[in-house]
Amino acid sequence: MKPPYLQYGDKIAIISPSGNIDSSLIDNAAGVLESWGLVPVIGKNAKNSYGRYAGTPEERLEDLQWALDQKEIKAVLCSRGGYGLVQIIDDVDFSHFELYPKWLIGFSDITVLHMGIAAYDIASCHGVMAKDICANGKAADALKELLFGTLTEYAGIAPNPLNRTGEVQGKIIGGNLSVMCGMRGTHFDLDPQGKILFIEDVGEKPYQIDRYIWNLKTGGILEQISGLLVGQFTEYEEDEEMKATVYELIAGAVAEYDYPVAFGFPGGHVDDNLSLPFGVDTTMNVSDEGITLRFT
Repeated sequence: MKPPYLQYGDKIAIISPSGNIDSSLIDNAAGVLESWGLVPVIGKNAKNSYGRYAGTPEERLEDLQWALDQKEIKAVLCSRGGYGLVQIIDDVDFSHFELYPKWLIGFSDITVLHMGIAAYDIASCHGVMAKDICANGKAADALKELLFGTLTEYAGIAPNPLNRTGEVQGKIIGGNLSVMCGMRGTHFDLDPQGKILFIEDVGEKPYQIDRYIWNLKTGGILEQISGLLVGQFTEYEEDEEMKATVYELIAGAVAEYDYPVAFGFPGGHVDDNLSLPFGVDTTMNVSDEGITLRFT
């Protein structure tokens, strides 16, 4: 189920379900959304701070539930990731959201919420949050195009020597690799059959990334997907003792399968964090000339 695309005058909520954030970034993001013709509505607890979190679990859950339940709210922008959604995801009531779906936007720790929404077969948006909407034109423009329904494809993404060519159709799932693996074994676990898996991460050591990839492999995830889209892995140093780069570790784990694999998509903890519509029919073409994603 795909939420309706936005129209000028629609209300969009800004909430902070995970880590705390400089309140000025929320205000600045609201200004950008207004310039798009939207009406931002800031959750009453969005600017709270409780240790590393944006409020107590109860406060963060209150704002998230409010944003999901309000029929006049047409999209929900998470202000930042960080950590904390895993503490409240099992208490979220998705019944009203299932009847009146809306675009949920965010990445990093928001992967938890993407996985929760995917369990109801509803599309969501892996995209930039408050800080990046204000700071980066290209990434913000891509998000705007997705939300208003004008984003049809990404073309001309540079090839990578580790790519495996081919074309596949499927819905994109995934997000932050470590967060995703932290949800394995729960009722929000991945449903990989025939899907295109997207992965990215930040600040994880190569051996940790390798451990997560082998979690997906031994757990049967990698053998069931129809394609693999590898985003950016940042803020780490390659480890010579691993005898392979991070991308090479990933390529080795999927070497026995025959589906297309694309490395280097500009998604994740980078400035040009291009938005991806999760749960939407997508064609991924990987050729010697580069990568193209087409969205239905």
